[in-house]
Amino acid sequence: MRAIWKGAIAFGLVNVPVKVYSATEDHDISLHQVHNADGGRIRYQRRCEVCSEIVDYSDIEKAYEDDGRTVILTKEELKSIPAENSHEIEVVQFVPSEQLDPIMFEKSYYLEPDSKSPKAYMLLRRALEDTERVAVVQFALRDKTRLGALRIRDDVLMLQALLWADEVREASFPALDTSIRISAQEREMSAALVESMASDFEPEQFTDDYQAQLRQLIEAKLEKGDALDTEETFGAEAEGGNGEVIDLMEALRRSLDKKRGGGAAAQEPSEDESSGDEPSGPAKRGGRSTSRSRSSTAKKDAEDSDAETAKSGTARTRSKAAGAAKTSTASKTGTTAKTSTASKTSTASTASTASKTGTGSKTGAASKTSPAAKSTAKTARKGA
Repeated sequence: MRAIWKGAIAFGLVNVPVKVYSATEDHDISLHQVHNADGGRIRYQRRCEVCSEIVDYSDIEKAYEDDGRTVILTKEELKSIPAENSHEIEVVQFVPSEQLDPIMFEKSYYLEPDSKSPKAYMLLRRALEDTERVAVVQFALRDKTRLGALRIRDDVLMLQALLWADEVREASFPALDTSIRISAQEREMSAALVESMASDFEPEQFTDDYQAQLRQLIEAKLEKGDALDTEETFGAEAEGGNGEVIDLMEALRRSLDKKRGGGAAAQEPSEDESSGDEPSGPAKRGGRSTSRSRSSTAKKDAEDSDAETAKSGTARTRSKAAGAAKTSTASKTGTTAKTSTASKTSTASTASTASKTGTGSKTGAASKTSPAAKSTAKTARKGA
């Protein structure tokens, strides 16, 4: 427990420093209001009726209205009232406990000794026990001067706030003034019924059925899944702030995770991408020379219908390139050396033309595909 107030009991010339604790608590399940359409929280705003602005609690003062006139009382003015500044529980008189009407009992507080030596506390407690009386006291707590009863409970001094006499209403019901005849038999039967139900009062035997059933209903809905994820639906609020901080941190974390995953994939390039960084040179076995041969042949022989045949033949394997060179040379043996146009229909002569224009390194795969192609080219020149 946490002390809500500190003061001292003034018992004649004896001063008993004490700490005040709330002796009771509310066990009701805390519920709040929501919008039935989407579950959004309903919150009340302090809105000024004059300017229609939402007012902070620090800017709110108290006021009293009387006969069309309003008197505004500031916090400083309220604190200046002498009774408000008193931290003394003054013992006024000692009375028999049976003279206190239970209807006057309000809230109860435990008193703990607040001094190095609890002797004065023990002395007051012993005095109440020996005299079997209750001390009537006056004190100020939470902007209100109160009347109280000081008694003992389980060897602890307890302060019970009492209502003032004018705070207890008088019961006045005309129906009770009606004369009603009750027979002796009815009184005997009612007395017998009371006797059959007579027992000693034990508070632990009684439970709050409504709160127990409400808890059961809540747990059943949770198990059934009939509930909203508060953080997912409305967002979580950081302590002392709003939910934007948490959302921003989550977004940054996901962005970093995504970037790290993409970076790992980027560090493993495919064969086609990695081959672009290799220097140009004669064709070799593998996908890189084949890829360069395709792109070069496509640019050079786009206008000729036979270029696709040469492109597909030289891009796959050496044996196909050699066969294409032999077929092309055999069909146009007499004209290969006379015109440069034959390079468009022959893979072997394409290599020769490419060497004159500085691009032989890119199309060398076709010109050096086979010794048989070279021999055929020499025979063609001699024949010319």
